[in-house]
Amino acid sequence: MILSISGVVLLGIICFLFFKKDGLKASHALVCALFGFYLAGTAIAPSITAGGQSLAGLLGGIKF
Repeated sequence: MILSISGVVLLGIICFLFFKKDGLKASHALVCALFGFYLAGTAIAPSITAGGQSLAGLLGGIKF
């Protein structure tokens, strides 16, 4: 639950910065769409959440 809340907060801040600084571009719209799915909690949201978690796990496993 904590990871999901912090993810929503992070995506919300990113969306705000995109609107404030650069306008809305296609890549920005994707981030805003993810933000919407995390907030909405619709039937498809668990699939998108699982995709986000697997991406986070993939990025977390990268060794620098």
